[in-house]
Amino acid sequence: MPIEKQLSVFMENKPGRLSRICAALAEAEINIFAMSVHDTVDHAIVRLIVDSPNKALVILEEEEVYTIIQDVVVLEIDNKPGTIAMIAKKLFRADINIEYAYCTATKNQEFGCFVIKTQDAEQTLDILEE
Repeated sequence: MPIEKQLSVFMENKPGRLSRICAALAEAEINIFAMSVHDTVDHAIVRLIVDSPNKALVILEEEEVYTIIQDVVVLEIDNKPGTIAMIAKKLFRADINIEYAYCTATKNQEFGCFVIKTQDAEQTLDILEE
């Protein structure tokens, strides 16, 4: 269960912006492992886990989008009912708030990927490894 660097990209919510940043990363040979997009009226927050976060930060700054790096916990989880509930309950019992999370798996995958952002990634990882 590793801690990964996640990029949070704040950009205009209009056609072509996501395509532009993804193309810039691809051109720099940066692979995107995980992504979520959350929209507001005028802006979007794009969260990315990539294979070269520091290099990606430079590329995104060249694209003139505000970007921050944060630590997140990335879990490979069983793709079955109750898995996320069990993780959330364990963190609740340790009084750790999940600020946000996202996950993905297809119905035919045995495992999924679960990304969790908390105040303290190290503490979260310690609790989940117990």
